[in-house]
This record gives sequence, structure tokens and C-alpha cells, in this order.
Amino acid sequence: MKNYDPKNIEKKWQDIWDEKKPFKCEINDKEKFYPLIEFPYPSGQGLHVGHPRPYTAMDVVSRKRRLEGQNVLFTMGWDAFGLPTENYAMKNKIHPEIVTKNNIANFKKQLKRIGFSFDWDREINTTDPEYYKWTQWIFMKMFEKGLAYKMEMPINFCTSCKVGLSNEEVVGGCCERCGSEVIHKVKNQWMLKITEYADRLIDDLDEVDFIDRVKTQQINWIGRSYGMEVKFQIKDIDDTILVYTTRPDTIFGATYMVISCEHPLLKKYEDRIKNKEEIEKYILEVQKKSEFERTEMNKDKTGVKIDGITAINPCTKKEIPVFISDYVLMTYGSGAIMAVPAHDTRDFDFAKKFGLEIVEVVSGGENVQEKAYTDTNNGIMVNSDFLNGLSVKEAKEKIFEYLSKLGIGNKKTNFKLRDWVFSRQRYWGEPIPLVNCEKCGWVAIPEEELPLKLPELESFEPTETGESPLSKIDEFVNCTCPKCGGKAKRETDTMPQWAGSSWYYLRYMDPNNKENLVGKDALKYFNQVDWYNGGMEHTTLHLLYSRFWHKFLYDIGVVNTKEPYLKRTSHGMILGENGEKMSKSRGNVVNPDEMIDKYGADALRCYEMFLGDFERSASWSDGGINGCRKFLDRVWKLQEITNSSEEMTKSLEKSIHKTIKKVSEDFESLKFNTAIAALMTLINEFYSLKEISREDLRIFLILLNPVSPHITEEIWEEMNFGGYIFEQTWPKYDEAKTIDSEVEMPIQINGKVRTTLMIPKDAKFEDFKEALYDNENVKKFIEGKTVVKEIFVPGKICNIVVK
Repeated sequence: MKNYDPKNIEKKWQDIWDEKKPFKCEINDKEKFYPLIEFPYPSGQGLHVGHPRPYTAMDVVSRKRRLEGQNVLFTMGWDAFGLPTENYAMKNKIHPEIVTKNNIANFKKQLKRIGFSFDWDREINTTDPEYYKWTQWIFMKMFEKGLAYKMEMPINFCTSCKVGLSNEEVVGGCCERCGSEVIHKVKNQWMLKITEYADRLIDDLDEVDFIDRVKTQQINWIGRSYGMEVKFQIKDIDDTILVYTTRPDTIFGATYMVISCEHPLLKKYEDRIKNKEEIEKYILEVQKKSEFERTEMNKDKTGVKIDGITAINPCTKKEIPVFISDYVLMTYGSGAIMAVPAHDTRDFDFAKKFGLEIVEVVSGGENVQEKAYTDTNNGIMVNSDFLNGLSVKEAKEKIFEYLSKLGIGNKKTNFKLRDWVFSRQRYWGEPIPLVNCEKCGWVAIPEEELPLKLPELESFEPTETGESPLSKIDEFVNCTCPKCGGKAKRETDTMPQWAGSSWYYLRYMDPNNKENLVGKDALKYFNQVDWYNGGMEHTTLHLLYSRFWHKFLYDIGVVNTKEPYLKRTSHGMILGENGEKMSKSRGNVVNPDEMIDKYGADALRCYEMFLGDFERSASWSDGGINGCRKFLDRVWKLQEITNSSEEMTKSLEKSIHKTIKKVSEDFESLKFNTAIAALMTLINEFYSLKEISREDLRIFLILLNPVSPHITEEIWEEMNFGGYIFEQTWPKYDEAKTIDSEVEMPIQINGKVRTTLMIPKDAKFEDFKEALYDNENVKKFIEGKTVVKEIFVPGKICNIVVK
């Protein structure tokens, strides 16, 4: 028998798969299975060992499902537009297209080395004009239906890079890339009306099999709430401040108001404001913060009281102060709140800092001067005039009626979700296929002109004013209006990176279709994604955006399902050996190429799946992957103890059937670590017998193949089993042979376990009573004593009480 040599074995089988294409998926009469993984952004750093974890998981399921006779659509592509590539291109003076091409080539090489069963004939790339043609087409359809519109929006603007930044790119009020100050700058931006789909994005979660934490994140991000809009009169001015509140029943406890730093009231009545300089200085400081820093990270409450503007509480008729503060956002609700410090921790902290009145209005039995009483759903109203003594539910209905009759309140459903800012002042993105005509306004280009390709550029730096680099190309900008034939100018903003990933799963179904983004036959057969696995970091924006795009495509008759994904699961990250997230700056990145060179791809795959609970994060360990390599060494040497019998070894029959059942179920429930542990247990049994049959080995190899496909195919060939494993059928188990006929029963004496007995599974106490009292350990503990009670619960306990 030759030695186990992963380097040669793995390259050999990867070449065979490339030649024979056993993973190619075409429409046929078989039952289809469409698993999906989030396609990667091909960065210059290449893969680290965290990337293959979800890919290997879905590869295991895909290989198993093929062996079960299903037609599996398992694919890979590249989400390749975006800021990282553009920044690299600017720094190194290389065109983003070349950077992208090189990065993809490296990623693909790495993925092929790991041995994934992708149908590479369906590979897609979001930067390919034949792909982004359809991204542009979808945007144009949204524009036609009124879902794409332009409006003034504040952006994070780096004063040095002269570009707009996402919230994630702003750290401590500075640009993450260059460290320069970031300010808020108002830009005319394209928006998508995702808010029109907010209710459906929540309600339709009932129709899909998403794990609970994914559904919860989606629901919380959308943030649907039911409440009331209430107008607070401004003192001495014929105007009001509109607030949205989910707790109008607590209005008698509203002792001050807070408005956003961007609230139009500040501009409208600036001549009445006496501390204008103080407010403007505060606003400048707030503008350096991202929304995340203003809300999620806001621990120390800050703000400024507006001197010259106060409001009247419509129920208490008291004059109350109005503040500006960073924690109130113009983009949520009305940009103003009524603050009830006795019953809201955030308002309480603010009131304490500024010495404001705190009035309890829902009885909770706590000292509200020391701590906000926030569990107010079951309290009784106090200090609330005509609401006193009512339950919260009763008070809500009564205040709704009262404020509505006064004409200053109405019921309203509100959402935290905001419309999607869809503009980027960048080069490396999909051009927006619209032109602006002085006569006709914004007009979509004719469909036959798609794709609107990115023009060649030598310099990718934005302009001094922060406009896209495309604005510098006159021959691109200046054009004629498709509607009237007059002079027009092209939109020079490009789409965000999210655009191409919002519909890529559809293109996998029909990647070469030049007439439609997906053909009717392909859509009818593949229908929708059966199982989508991805990171928890993408369960809000990406998942939400793609569900929104799919629902829009459903509304215009392009797709035939309301939801793109039937099932969604998520995986934990692989951390560095130091337990921290892998990054170059921490020096804890593990390169899969190095692991493959040292241990082999099959050992890497096996360890990635054996690492721990798939849904939880786990730390990398070189010792762990070495242990998996040793396991595969033992698998290889099974050839030495295999006899010529084609029948299953009788003494192994029960163990093998149990293992088939365990592995089959665990692969489907993402419990890969316990499935591999079962295979390790079975191999220990093999070696304890010192001899196994060809049938024993054949079944074992098929069970292990989805995890470690190269070594199992090689042993299959070495043993002359015939054909390839990828042509075989997944083993079936006999349920009767997975059930033990005997169980190990703990025997207690006065409640303490003293021994165990193997008894028939369905035995009654009388069936083994004689053997029980003949047992030497039992005799030792009851000798000279009187048995006063015998307690027996089948399958659980046998307790002898003596005195």
C-alpha cells in the first residue's frame, strides 16, 4: 500500500472533477436542491481560514444531497465592486478592473485547492457588464415605478479624501483610512423606497424558515411600532412641534422636549434663539459623529437648551423647555421627542444631568428620583388627571380619543427603517442609467443601450467638491435626452456595493441569458433558494435589501415567489488562536494555503467542520487541525485491515447503522462536529476488531466523502470499488438496527449508584430481579440489612431502599 500523500492526491482529484464536471447542474427531471453561500469580496489579502467554514458546510450538504439523488445548484461568484478595490487602485496606480481580475484569480485558485463542488460554469462577477446590465435594468424599473427618487441627504464626508463614507468607515469622528476629520455634508442622493415594503418585510417572515435570531434582527432593524403623532404648541408662536410616541399614556410625565440637531425648527426660528452660537458650536461637534456613535455608543448624554423657544404640554398645560441633543435623529419619527424621564432610562439620565423635573405617571413601586421605572406595561396611572387609576391599556385608548378630539393627535405606525441611500460618489460601481434633462427632468436611458458601461479612467480620485470621478469626463457626462432629444447630462454617481449582491442568486439560475436576467424555464425549475447560509453581520442590510429587491421583482412579474430564500442559517466566526477576530493588524490571520501545504485540504475541511458548534464562534488551533490529519492517516490505513468480504461485518452492523443515521441527521442540522465524532468512534471500533469487510469500508468512505472528498475517492479507487464515490448512492439505515435491545441500568442502593446491569430494553423488574440480587456489588451493600422498598422506572432508575 502506498503512503498517504495529500499534495498529489488532492491535485489529482481536483483535475478529475474539472475534466468530468460531476457537479455541473442542468435542468432535468430530478428533484432540485439550491443551497446558497454569500459570495466573497475578492480582496488583495486572499482567503483566511474563516472564509471556508460556511463554504465547507454547504459543500458537505451539497455532496450528500447529490448522493441522495438530488440535482444540486451549488455556485460561486464575486461581489467585486466597491471601496476597498478603488482605494487600492488609487494608492497603487492600478486600474480597479486589473486589481479585481488579479484578486479573483487568487481567490479562485485558493477555493479550488480546498476542493469545493461548485458548478464553475455558472460563475458570476458583479463587475461584468453582462451582469451589471441587469442590475441597471432593475434600478430603471424601480425608477419607472417611483421607488427610486432623489433628495438632499447628509453624508459622512472626509475632508482629506474628498469622498463620502459609510458609518462603518467613520471612527471617532475621523476617516478610518486617512485619519482626517469627517464632517456631515448635504448631497443630492438617489434613494430607494424600501420603507414602502416595511410591513411585508416583517409579515412575510412567517412564511420562511429563518433561525430565530435572524428573524429577530430583521424585525428589530425594521423597527415597526404602533403609536401616536402629537403636536406640542410652541409658546408665543402659531406653530407646533410634532412628536411620535409609542406611549401617549405617559404624556402627563413629559417634562421637556428634545429635537434633532438637523430639525428645521432651528433654521425657521433662528432669530428667536438667544444662544445661537452655543447651539451652532454643539451642532458642529455632533456632525463629526456617525449615527452609530450618536445612538448605539451614546453613553454620556449631551445637549443644549434652546434659549428662546419653549413648548406647552397639551395635557398639563405647563411650559416645558426644548433641547437639542445628538441622540435624537431627524431620520426617525419626526426628529423630536417628548421626554418622560420617570419611565425612560435615556430620558432619565438626560434629566438628571440637566436638573429637569421627573414626574412618575405609571405606578411602579420604585423611587423614580433614583432610577427610571421602565417596566410600565402593567402599572396603574398616577399623577395623570383623568387617566388616574386606569391600566396602561385603558389609558392608551382614552388618551388616543382625547388627543384626537382636540385635533392634535392621530394614531400612526412608525418604522426605524429608512429609505436606502443608493448613491456613491465613486468610480468603481455600477453607473446609474439616468440622464438629467432641463426640459424633461430625470429620464432613464433606453433598455437597448444597457449596459451603460464604466468609461476608462486613469485617475480615480474624487473631485475637490466630492463629486464622482465620472463627473470629470465630458464625453460621458454630456449626452442627449432620450425623451426630447435635447441636451442632457448623465448621472455621475454610481451604485453602492449592495446593488449587485441584492439579486445574484437569480443570475446563478441562468448566468448566460442575454435576453432576461433569468429565463422562465430556469426560474420555473429552480424557483427559489432552498437554503441560504451566511454571516450574522449580513442578516440586516444585505438580507433585507435582497428581500426588498425580490419583492419588487415579484410585484412586476419577473419572479414567481414572494421571498427569495426558503431557509436562512448563520455561522460563527473562526477567531485567531488568541481568541480575537482575525486581522492583519492583530497578526493572527491563518492562511489556508499554508494549512493545505502542511496538512492537506481534507484535513483543513475536516477541522473546519470539527472545530465546534457551527453556529458559534471558535478559536483556531494548529493542534486541532493536526489531530484531524492524524484521523485521516488512520482512515488511509483502513486499507490494511480490510478483508475480501462484500458483506457487512455482523458485529459492526448495529454500529454502522447508528452511524449512518447520526451522520445523515447531523449534516442536515449543521452538527458537523458530532457527525465527525461519530465517524471517529466507528473507526475506533474498526481497529478494535482488527479486521473489517469491504462493505464496512465502502459505507464509511461514502459517509466521510462530503467532509474529506479527496482521500475517500483515492481509497475508493485503490480498493477497486468501481466508478467514483460521486456516482454512488448515500447509505440508508435500518431503524430497527439503530435501537439497542439492551440498556445499561444504573443500580442505586439508598439513592447512590453502586453498580450497573445490562438488561433487556423492555424488561420488567421481575425479569431481572434474580440477577440483581445475585450481583456481588448489590450483595455487598445490602448484606445484613432489610429491603424496605424496590423502586423501578423502566429505562431510568432502579433504587433498592434498605435499613
